[in-house]
Amino acid sequence: MMFDKKLIMALALENAYKHKGKALSKSIVGKVLSIKPEYRANIKELIDLVDSIVTTVNNMSLDEIKSKYSEMKDIIPIVEKEEVAGLPPLPKAKYGDVVTRFAPNPDFVLHLGSLRPLIISYEYAKMYNGTFILRFEDTDPRTKRPKTEYYKSILNDLKWLGIKPDKVYYQSDRLEIYYDIARKLIEMDKAYVCLCSSEEFSKIVKKGEACPHRDQGINKNLELFEKMLSGDFREGEALIRIKTDLNHPNPSIRDWPALRIIDVDKYPHPRVGNKYRVWPLYNFSCAIDDHFMGITHVLRGVEHRVNEEKQRYIYRYFGWKEPVYIHHGRLAVPGGILSKSKILKGIREGVFDSIDDPRLATVAALRRRGFHPDALKNVILRVGISPSNATIDYSILASENKKIIDKYANRYFGVRDPIKIYIENRKEISVVSIRLHPDYPSRGYRKFIFKGDLIPLYIDYNDGDIISKGYVCRLIGLGNYKLSGSKEGHVILKFLDNDVKKAMKMKYRFIHWVPEEYSIKTEFIYPGKVYTGYTEKNILNESVDNIIQLERIGYFRIEKISSEYVRLIYGHR
Repeated sequence: MMFDKKLIMALALENAYKHKGKALSKSIVGKVLSIKPEYRANIKELIDLVDSIVTTVNNMSLDEIKSKYSEMKDIIPIVEKEEVAGLPPLPKAKYGDVVTRFAPNPDFVLHLGSLRPLIISYEYAKMYNGTFILRFEDTDPRTKRPKTEYYKSILNDLKWLGIKPDKVYYQSDRLEIYYDIARKLIEMDKAYVCLCSSEEFSKIVKKGEACPHRDQGINKNLELFEKMLSGDFREGEALIRIKTDLNHPNPSIRDWPALRIIDVDKYPHPRVGNKYRVWPLYNFSCAIDDHFMGITHVLRGVEHRVNEEKQRYIYRYFGWKEPVYIHHGRLAVPGGILSKSKILKGIREGVFDSIDDPRLATVAALRRRGFHPDALKNVILRVGISPSNATIDYSILASENKKIIDKYANRYFGVRDPIKIYIENRKEISVVSIRLHPDYPSRGYRKFIFKGDLIPLYIDYNDGDIISKGYVCRLIGLGNYKLSGSKEGHVILKFLDNDVKKAMKMKYRFIHWVPEEYSIKTEFIYPGKVYTGYTEKNILNESVDNIIQLERIGYFRIEKISSEYVRLIYGHR
């Protein structure tokens, strides 16, 4: 077979460029096959050719690799069809040249709404063999104050989701870059230092008039900027504005603010303390970083359209190429609280226990409840990048999660707010064995040994009515029973038969149970409610973080487990 050697050389150069001069044959073979699947029929010859080309490339200097890759990168075709559900091909995307980013403000934790831009940006970078950047936008130590624990939380959430950024940036490390760009814009007469109060400027700009400081001269603006940096101005007394169209129909775009002073003695930054007094606003730092980080595609909410129009002035003034902007709608979660202010207020007032309270839709809360990261990713990808708003109900998450966890979640019995009963013993149930998982007999059985004439059991509070009314019920794994008397105020059930088909035909209620002798105290944590009760002691073979299913109740994650006590966090039915 005739292989496309130029394509393979281009891919090898690309790989070497990304890995500091050392291309990896295995990775290149995979890329070649994704573009030319017909080469699979001659895989051995292909591997030999790739190895040969890689040897040549790896003997080049990094400058040679960079130069040659620049010449040949256009050979690599655009991937026109993608295999990830919910994600159409990226417009203007070239395989190997896509750079996306996720840019959270570390003033709060991630929640279900945050996952849409995060997961979609990451998946697109993977699909196109590109680069995924995590950028902490932490330039507001006053209003949206970053906190050390939120940096850590976001990194932990990404790790749990299986997302590993290729690069991580902190905007608080990049202040000198922003200052340099500000000086250049002033020198280009595209920015100026405004000394108006916010109220004064608002009145002026609404009239479409120029700020009195707009034309004060380049040298004067440079002098004033240096005074801002050196501390001659206090917070609110001066800021840098970008010159725009004073007749723009949207007043917020007219000479928008780029950098302002923050009293860092009063509001120190968690990473750099009071080292810097002048901090960039979102649109200034975002435009600059997207350019210098080589971002090719920005995926974010439709509410950012106005921000893009503001940032476009920076790109136009420097002649920079803009990223491709792709917008998605907001994500709603009925019953799940996403609002930072509401969550923090709820925690302060004792409504919520913590950031991972099961009632919340934070990533921490979903993880605590036993949702699998792939379930979250699959649902987000199914929602996709539509600009319309979307709703994710917990039932959708539960359905997706069940597909993943059901096969490895062992089965047990558990009872909440338990009711004690007795059943008459009989020879047939002196030893009872029930599968750990109905579909996997190789995992073994849960065993119970019964002794004595009457066996004390606990049943769930939900089943008390069927017993008290004297209806026939089926105790799972034991047989069909009916009320026959009482002992010490507790009912006694009499064995009728062990006919499962009859129980199903007659629609007897199937009841789970926990033997008193095999019980362990258990706390069942539900969203907004806590039950106490028991689970069977066989659960002690499990470990913390394991997902189990309590039959007839639902799936739970084990949060604590000891010989005396178990705490379970409810996931879903």
